[in-house]
Amino acid sequence: MQYRNDRRGNPLSQLGFGCMRFERSMGKTDIALAEKQLMAALKAGVNYFDTAYVYGDSEAVIGEIFQRNHCRDQLHIATKLPHYLLRKPGDIERYFSEQLSRLRTDYVDYYLMHMLPDLTTWNRLKSLGVLDWIAEKKASGAIRNIGFSYHGNTASFISLLEDYDWDFCQIQYNYIDEHTQAGRRGLERAHEMGIPVIIMEPLRGGRLVNALPEKALRRFQAAKPSRSPAEWGLCWLWNQPEVTVVLSGMNTLDMVEENCRIADQAMPGQLSEEDFQMYEDVKAAINEKIKVGCTGCGYCMPCPMGVDIPGSFRCYNARYTEGFYTGMKEYFMCTTLRGKLSSASQCIKCGKCESHCPQSIPIRRELENVVRVMENPVYHAAKGIAKLVGKF
Repeated sequence: MQYRNDRRGNPLSQLGFGCMRFERSMGKTDIALAEKQLMAALKAGVNYFDTAYVYGDSEAVIGEIFQRNHCRDQLHIATKLPHYLLRKPGDIERYFSEQLSRLRTDYVDYYLMHMLPDLTTWNRLKSLGVLDWIAEKKASGAIRNIGFSYHGNTASFISLLEDYDWDFCQIQYNYIDEHTQAGRRGLERAHEMGIPVIIMEPLRGGRLVNALPEKALRRFQAAKPSRSPAEWGLCWLWNQPEVTVVLSGMNTLDMVEENCRIADQAMPGQLSEEDFQMYEDVKAAINEKIKVGCTGCGYCMPCPMGVDIPGSFRCYNARYTEGFYTGMKEYFMCTTLRGKLSSASQCIKCGKCESHCPQSIPIRRELENVVRVMENPVYHAAKGIAKLVGKF
């Protein structure tokens, strides 16, 4: 296993275990199977295990397994504060105490603000006393490192990075999302600031393995050396020294063994110019179904009405390249579950964006299409529910 250091010089396995999707039996996590997988990963050198309050019974499962195997001091647990459920200052401590109980531990190695979308939401947490609370927990050792996970655009990500002395952060990043979400620019900014970056969705929930178009598969198969699409996707990430840990939601022993083998061999700088051309060919094959040729450059931003134009187009395109559920989920997370709405329907057709677009995209017309397709009855129902439970 290869390791990369956190901010304090502690070695983290460059492969992390994402604990959101354990196999289930009779409606519950198959604990015996999960134990085999977790312990096989630990034995192979994985020392970073990621969960969250809202991942079903995940916290309780790994707490039980790690306690039974007496291995807490051999690994790092990362879990997340569900800030979107907070109503009053005391809720922060209440949720954290519950998480410690579930995890059967008295400290969390890496604690994240879960899906922190923007400065507006972060400022709300400050108003609930989160800064003093974090300081107290770090002083007592109950939290070793504080960070946040993020879905959204590059500018908001960098604003969050620069607003607080974070120990680490977690972003969605892969060869398709290179210039969207936090993107390469966000990754490099975090690295410049000395902030370790944890990668989620390295294979877009398996879609960069199981949902590739035939042309993309053939391109991978023709490449040398011979690697699976999953291995090519992971190697693209580990080729970058700015990446600290790559999370994989491993739910079979074969997957654990394969990913650990790859992580044992992958090194920064190992890819060639021919390899990078192959990735470009694969991306072109994946993007043949896209509706808007937006490169995510951001020249159209900022929108005076707050529309996340590149983000809206990215999710709209994902609706056609990766399916209805993926596109809708990402559109809702990245434009609607925010302190201030950034959805396409905020557009007032002023045209300022179009004068700056190097691709000459008819942005106003395309945003109308985004509204028509993405802000459908399912979207409005989800938005109504989110308002009822106070998520924004």
